[in-house]
Amino acid sequence: MHPKCVIGVDLGGTKLIVGALDEQLRVLQRVQRPAPGADQKEVLDTVVDAVEEVRASSPVEVSAVGFGIPCLIDQDRGVAVMAVNLPLADIDFRAVMSERLGLPAFVDNDANVAALAEHRAGAARGCSHAAMLTVGTGIGGGLILSGRLYRGAHGAAGELGHMVIDENGPPCQGNCPNHGCLESLASGTALAREALALAHERPDSSLGRALASGRAITGALVTELAHDGDSEAIGLIELIGRRLGVGIVNLVNMLNLEVIVVGGGVIAAGELLLEPARRVLAERGLRPSREQVRVERAHFGTEAGMIGAAALAFDGLDGLLLGASVEG
Repeated sequence: MHPKCVIGVDLGGTKLIVGALDEQLRVLQRVQRPAPGADQKEVLDTVVDAVEEVRASSPVEVSAVGFGIPCLIDQDRGVAVMAVNLPLADIDFRAVMSERLGLPAFVDNDANVAALAEHRAGAARGCSHAAMLTVGTGIGGGLILSGRLYRGAHGAAGELGHMVIDENGPPCQGNCPNHGCLESLASGTALAREALALAHERPDSSLGRALASGRAITGALVTELAHDGDSEAIGLIELIGRRLGVGIVNLVNMLNLEVIVVGGGVIAAGELLLEPARRVLAERGLRPSREQVRVERAHFGTEAGMIGAAALAFDGLDGLLLGASVEG
């Protein structure tokens, strides 16, 4: 029997990661590109080109492709209903990709597949009740409940970044109509917004000097300065961590989880981000749930979405084979 290989696609708000993976979820080949954002056609064309590039260079024939996209997904139809940070809306993503690539295609929310990766082989392995928060341009979420990925009635569950933590907070970004969402206050975008405000207010700070020199004020720059010991940058990450902790408290109190896994680009800050979140959990969480949960860094880092999308594709292939055997 020939070894199986699938392609996993993680389409995020700022980058596209595509990889060929084997059944042990080992990466055989990968490419990374900036995420397209001009219009829906550009997004689809760029994704197809990247998949074909990986497919052509894969050492093993590709059997299927899995997609993790930052979208509300109607699982009954495979339709990408609405994305906050990308121009995707009401498109039968699964059917379109299957037709264009000539392969079985499977699709889910990007944070759902990241949760799947961490549950199968990462920081949530062995846990039956877990949550994943992907903190990047926005904040995605995925839930593992009773050992299974929880999608809700029609596939739209797990939008953890859109829980409200401040009723009078800033407007959320993109297509979200809400105010004070966790995403609007604790994402990489929020970190950059707070850093830019500080740079203007304190021109003699490291961030102020960076702004004056023409550098872009980004979450990555804040993290770099924080790791170098800059007190203002450390304070900003602590602020984001405390806000993240408020969201974590809500999840822990509601769901009595074993572990909350934090991934995405902002996790590059490491314990500078997680320790303030854990302190808020210790202060505000209900007993015994707060004492029974761990808050951990994602094992797979920024590749969790790609790896989870591949796991989704393998699961989908197994489902197709099972269906064929039942019909036979």
